[in-house]
Amino acid sequence: MKRLSNHFQFSVGLRQQGSASVSGREKRATGGGRIAAAGSGHNPKKRTRFLRGLPRRRNVPRFLLLGSICLAGLVAFPCVAAAQAEPPVPEFFNDIGIAQRIGDPLPLDALFTDETGKEVRLGSYFGKKPVILALVYFECPMLCTMVLNGMLRAINALSFKSGADFEIVAVSFNPKDTPELAMGKKTTYVEGYRQGNGDGWHFLTGGQEAIDQLTKAVGFHYVYDEKTGQYAHASALMIITAQGRVARYLFGIEYSARDLRLALVEASKNRLGSVVEQVLLMCFQYDPSTGKYSLAILKILQVFGSLTVLALAFGIIVLVRRGKKKEL
Repeated sequence: MKRLSNHFQFSVGLRQQGSASVSGREKRATGGGRIAAAGSGHNPKKRTRFLRGLPRRRNVPRFLLLGSICLAGLVAFPCVAAAQAEPPVPEFFNDIGIAQRIGDPLPLDALFTDETGKEVRLGSYFGKKPVILALVYFECPMLCTMVLNGMLRAINALSFKSGADFEIVAVSFNPKDTPELAMGKKTTYVEGYRQGNGDGWHFLTGGQEAIDQLTKAVGFHYVYDEKTGQYAHASALMIITAQGRVARYLFGIEYSARDLRLALVEASKNRLGSVVEQVLLMCFQYDPSTGKYSLAILKILQVFGSLTVLALAFGIIVLVRRGKKKEL
């Protein structure tokens, strides 16, 4: 009996200790930590005053934390995948470009074939008028068409007329292009030309030797990509003088009508255009690095300075004459 009573008292004691520990945990969870703070010798009021200016800690739900991690992964994964999947730039791209050859002559004796199948000398399109030269190939899927479209838009905005004021020569650098393809291209662009009936438009094909002579003369570097069966090349229009020398380059696929007009005037040695073009050429100068015409500040200052001197001289002459009349 004593053992049972002792065992009963021991179990009751354990239960009381367990309930005391549970109540202690509940008190700590509900603010009972003040007892522990007081028992440790710390002032709870001072602690709360010290922590009053700091933000309270709040438990972040786990689903929000996991959602943020997943969202960050979804945002970062496409960037990493794109960087890993980006193909390397082919080495032959370093061989593509245009090295300007301003002032150099074209191979006027090179033989090509026009859109009718007739063999022609390149020099047969020179002698009297400047020439707009476009190096393209007629089965080009995109860039060459954009070059010719940009040229057509610029030419349609000019007051000059093809055939009368300038010639247009589009030469294919693909030796496999045929006169039939050249005729198809010519028909398409002559129909879109608004300034005339298509006089002065010429689309040529030729052999590799003649193509190499012409592209080398104007500094046009291109590469044939065997994997795609297409040519990698730059885009530009070349403005050639009537004597067959390179005058200007207009880069890109969109060409300003102003730049094209000024380039034709310069290539014609001021035979084309009016006084307006002459004044514009005094205020604008060709920038070889961009292939465009920009304002020439020094030229503008020189023009205004000359006008100022002329105005002063005229004023002095008028005053001198008036003074002489008064003396008489």
